[in-house]
Amino acid sequence: MSVAARPPGAEHLLPSPVPVRFVAADGTAAEPPAGYPAPADGRLVEAYRRMVLGRRFDAQATALTRQGRLAVYPSSRGQDACQIGGVLALRADDWLFPTYRDSMALVARGLDPVEVLTLLRGSWHCGYNPAAVRVAPQCTPLATQTVHAVGLADALRRKGGDGVVMAFVGDGGTSEGDFHEALNYAAVLRAPVVFFVQNNKYAISVPLAKQTAAPALAYKGIGYGIRSEQVDGNDLVAVLAVLDAAVANARAGGGPFLVEAHTYRMDAHTNADDAARYRTAEEVERWEAADPIARLEAHLRGRGLLGDEDVVAAGEAAEEFAGRVRERMNADPVTDPLELFDHVFAEPTPQLREQRDLLASELSSEE
Repeated sequence: MSVAARPPGAEHLLPSPVPVRFVAADGTAAEPPAGYPAPADGRLVEAYRRMVLGRRFDAQATALTRQGRLAVYPSSRGQDACQIGGVLALRADDWLFPTYRDSMALVARGLDPVEVLTLLRGSWHCGYNPAAVRVAPQCTPLATQTVHAVGLADALRRKGGDGVVMAFVGDGGTSEGDFHEALNYAAVLRAPVVFFVQNNKYAISVPLAKQTAAPALAYKGIGYGIRSEQVDGNDLVAVLAVLDAAVANARAGGGPFLVEAHTYRMDAHTNADDAARYRTAEEVERWEAADPIARLEAHLRGRGLLGDEDVVAAGEAAEEFAGRVRERMNADPVTDPLELFDHVFAEPTPQLREQRDLLASELSSEE
């Protein structure tokens, strides 16, 4: 029986007792989980290419931060399968509501990488046109985007289309009131929204055990009447299979779906964080051995879907992409400090005009 065909009742809300997995850490096939068709081979090969490119982009953005070209950058290295799997499960006309850590996903979605990094560079706007690319602005406040995602999903439903919204959120975000309000709101409205929780084990420096006593974050959907699942977040095949089912359920009118992916943030929270203060090198090494790209590569090689020339080509394409990003980001942006006062109010207040005039005078005196 497929996931979408499960009968109504409380039992169908329950996630699997253990995270869904298709591929073991060494790349060999695991016992196929019931109810989740495996993604097509071509999608898996494409996912590998995008993961390699995304990882290289992530490393380049981290380097740009060290060079002072970005104000801050939250790496998603280690969460590559979640980043790419989430994007590949959506259609071009679906909507994505990301967090501040999901730049890799936005690049995989096809957004201009420089526009993606604009906010992290310190600009006053998000860098891209959300309506044109169907991606909400990246946000720093935790879980606020989940409520917005439900509102937009409900609007899509009311307009009579079959669009779906996916809201990314971290494990720390599930402790916020906005997240719980969004779940309740979505369930009552039967909004076509998928809540994709990337559980990377830490809310900055706070481990999961100090955030919740729930057996898994996937269980948080049950109390609101939301179908839920947990998946091995370092297994791209499993992530894509589960998200495919969740998106199909929402698109068919089945209401919201919550998916928890068990993964790990290999790098620090941001460049301003010292992760060694709250986790051990041994812990990081254990998760390095479960690297999602290495796992997928081994799996595809074992099935004859990927060869040496394919791996080399993917790496070369990623290097060329990173080089173009680096070149464009090394150009100093043209900025106007007086833009600070634009769009604060529809009609500037006397105080705002006075402050703007003062700054304009100071800038003139420096010329």
